[in-house]
Amino acid sequence: MQKQKIVIIGAGIVGASLAYHLAKRNQDVTVIERHPAAAREVTEKSFAWIHTTHRVAPEYWHLYDAALEEYHTLQQELPELKIHWNGALTWGTPPLREQLHFQKLNREQLEALEPNLKEYPNEAIFVSEEGAVDPIGVTELLLSKAREYGAKIKFGTNVTQLQQEDSRLVGVHTSNGFLESDVVVLAAGTGIPKLCDPLGCHVPVTPSPSILIQMKTTNKLIRTLISNAQFEARQLTDHILLAAEDYIDESEENGPEAVGKRAFNTLRHSLKDGNQLELESIKVGMRPMPEDGYPIVGFHDHINGLYLTVMHSAITLAPLIAHLAASEIIYRESRSELDPCRLSRFSDHSNDVPDASRA
Repeated sequence: MQKQKIVIIGAGIVGASLAYHLAKRNQDVTVIERHPAAAREVTEKSFAWIHTTHRVAPEYWHLYDAALEEYHTLQQELPELKIHWNGALTWGTPPLREQLHFQKLNREQLEALEPNLKEYPNEAIFVSEEGAVDPIGVTELLLSKAREYGAKIKFGTNVTQLQQEDSRLVGVHTSNGFLESDVVVLAAGTGIPKLCDPLGCHVPVTPSPSILIQMKTTNKLIRTLISNAQFEARQLTDHILLAAEDYIDESEENGPEAVGKRAFNTLRHSLKDGNQLELESIKVGMRPMPEDGYPIVGFHDHINGLYLTVMHSAITLAPLIAHLAASEIIYRESRSELDPCRLSRFSDHSNDVPDASRA
């Protein structure tokens, strides 16, 4: 197995997962992150639900089916990894992808499972296998383990340009100097198009804002993860409650602050002892959303040494996709599991590189 110089741009959950899998397999890994710490972009603002049962196109089912198993494998490798395997409870939302392990719970069962709700539906779906993580905690742990395997992590470092010679990437220009590379892995979320555009490489990814509301609570009020038409919430810790909301606009009526306060008030009124909740923060995360909503992963067809990794939901998919991607990067053999994720699935011009870029 050849030892390659691999530069990973981005230290969120995707970059950290890749760094761990690549460094563990004896690659020369350097992670570049413009912030002074890990997970300070969208990962930090993630609801961090390991959600494998929402509706996706059939060609991606196998990735979601394997995501849970990958997390369990990771937890065996890293016993200090904390995953809250408390299950997910949903009602009044779009139907989930049909799975054999769904449980339909009646009102009596719901009251036993979640005793702190003020109102209950007659029926809800419970997926006991699903879980959630502390997004910052898991990212920092993966980077720490990658560092133990020899990876170098460069925080506070801006990437200014990807250096191309002929049709090959040879390195990365940064605010702290030039880094040679055999492979550059882009795990920079919404920053990927800007890095690729000068190469003549169009990556159809746009920011998709979401809102994360964090509250303090004296006692643990929610046992599972609850998603319904009124709210989406879970406990991050016994004393921190998280809620997620869709971004609407920047108006005074529907801006993030207004949406966050409405979610806070909804939870105060929906939970017994909800009046103990204290609003701590309302944050907007810019999720990197590929044009069709599905991951873009793999080597670029025309730029040697450029590997793309961008996805939503990264919390659910990053450990699995990083495991598969590491295999492709090290052995240069295509993994069929990632075939639906190639950039080439978009229109032909997505991969066209002007002659001047190849020269």
